[in-house]
Amino acid sequence: MATTGIEFEEKLWGMADKLRGSMDASEYKHVVLGLLFLKYVSDSFEELHYQLQEEAWADPEDKDEYMAENVFWVPKKARWTYIKENAKKPEIGQIIDDAMVAIEAENESLRGVLPKNYARPDLDKSRLGETIDMFSFQVGDKESKAQDVLGRVYEYFLSKFAAAEGKGSGEFYTPMSVVQLLVEMLEPYQGRVYDPCCGSGGMFVQSEKFVEEHQGTLDDIAIYGQESNPTTWKLAKMNLAIRGIDADLGEYQADTFHDDLHKRLKADYILANPPFNVSDWGGERLQEDARWKYGTPPKGNANYAWIQHILSKLAPTGTAGFVLANGSMSTNSLQEFEIRKNLIEGDLVECIVTLPGQLFYSTPIPVCLWFVTKNKAKNGKRERAGEILFIDARNLGHMTTRTLKEFSAQDIMKVADTYHNWRGTSDVAYEESEGFCKAATIEEVREHDYILIPGRYVGLEKEKEDDDEPFDEKMERLTDELSEQFKESNQLEKQIRNALGGLGYDI
Repeated sequence: MATTGIEFEEKLWGMADKLRGSMDASEYKHVVLGLLFLKYVSDSFEELHYQLQEEAWADPEDKDEYMAENVFWVPKKARWTYIKENAKKPEIGQIIDDAMVAIEAENESLRGVLPKNYARPDLDKSRLGETIDMFSFQVGDKESKAQDVLGRVYEYFLSKFAAAEGKGSGEFYTPMSVVQLLVEMLEPYQGRVYDPCCGSGGMFVQSEKFVEEHQGTLDDIAIYGQESNPTTWKLAKMNLAIRGIDADLGEYQADTFHDDLHKRLKADYILANPPFNVSDWGGERLQEDARWKYGTPPKGNANYAWIQHILSKLAPTGTAGFVLANGSMSTNSLQEFEIRKNLIEGDLVECIVTLPGQLFYSTPIPVCLWFVTKNKAKNGKRERAGEILFIDARNLGHMTTRTLKEFSAQDIMKVADTYHNWRGTSDVAYEESEGFCKAATIEEVREHDYILIPGRYVGLEKEKEDDDEPFDEKMERLTDELSEQFKESNQLEKQIRNALGGLGYDI
């Protein structure tokens, strides 16, 4: 059974950390993620292999059986059961390298994707064997794939590796519920879907699920993406290939700003989670770039460069939804303010959604969703030109762990339905809700100095109706509760003072 809570990632990190030893974090990162790749492919294969063994007329060693189910064929000496049986052998590194070569030889879409450097002398083979033994969980069976366990583990590892390397990674796996919200709002039924910073491919996976859930076919969408990190690019290729999703991620990993692999693309839907507030994006080399139609973005922050790149890739009636740091809604730096003003006056901003905190467990930065389009009048059934929909979703979501929050299906649909009602693409009339949503005119936004923070427009939520508890009884109950809390506080204070005193510290 798949386990997706943060405790699972911490446990897995503890296993992986066994491999580090004296190896540099940037080196052992690839070793660990390679093992995850291999386990993922093997889990998927072995699950179907077991099912075929139980079927009277099926041949579990027939490669065609696996191709028919979009499952990679894994040769016997590359299967996890074989790897685990040989985990204690001194030649385990070479066994894994051979397994990677064998899998790539049998599966064209994985050529050049899997790492093959486990036999090198500086990799401690006993620790490698111990780590293999501890991989007793599933990451590639159907349940794990449905929950995108590999993507979540990968994101957690990125943040831990970045900390070990002494720097911020700038890469954040987009929480599944946030991706689901973007997909439900954009509804990519058919057309070209693009992600300029696609990471492990989570946006595409959820788009595929959306199409399938609405009785569509994958043939109706064409997927394009780009990723600059070579390890992440390989993961994305495997993540999509293993699901049978045909995608053009370019011939190699590349920086979207400096080596656009889809120059002529005009997408119907763009979904993205660009790295937040990146300062070293090479903006000084792109001062005259044709994409900067609404102003040259500052060299020290790529947020508004991402917005304009995304707009440059939109088809005339296309719509984009993407994640940005909250600062993007109100930054008053000269260049960013001017760009935001031009975007608003050009009627390109369609909707802004503020999200609750604690959705991303690798960064505390609060975030929002932007939706932009080039032709509001033609994208919905009601007249929306000259309006921007503001949604304040900060009060939605529920805690799944002590530090991590997620949207429920009801939360997602509340936001998505509001958006579709406003656009006129549903059968329900749009209604404004104080403290939650408001359609503001460009004139109103102009009066607010082009600030796009939804809280400025939606107002405060109406106070909940008073309950039937009499005031005197309520006050007596509340003061009793407060008295008990004060007593507990005093007891805790005494315990802390005593503990510190025992260590020679008096306060």
